[in-house]
Amino acid sequence: MHNNVPFDADAPSRKLLRLLRIQPDQRAETEALLPESVLWRLYCELRKRGEAQADTHFLRSLSRLLRRRSMTGIDLPTDDPDPEEHKLVDDPMLAELWRAYKRCICSRRTGPAAQLLRDIEGCLSPG
Repeated sequence: MHNNVPFDADAPSRKLLRLLRIQPDQRAETEALLPESVLWRLYCELRKRGEAQADTHFLRSLSRLLRRRSMTGIDLPTDDPDPEEHKLVDDPMLAELWRAYKRCICSRRTGPAAQLLRDIEGCLSPG
């Protein structure tokens, strides 16, 4: 586990993809972390490996998590353990969108976060 992220970065891509599909807050080892950060870290590792399915699984999991955040009565962490994690990608546009998305999540602004999620999706699948 690197940088307090509860997954082994040396694990096979198949295992990381499976973790990316599971909502992080539903795993005991991640309950104190910002769930979006867990997804982002998994995604960045898979992206670095050139894993073709990473974008799809990341966007699907992030969308589900945002939907859950929008529901009343769902208590998910909002403390950002690593405000610099947007720098894990070499795409400056994606990095800035991620940073803005996390700021919205941490301040419980799910409406603007939804728009940023659409922008992230557009950035990951241009055309």
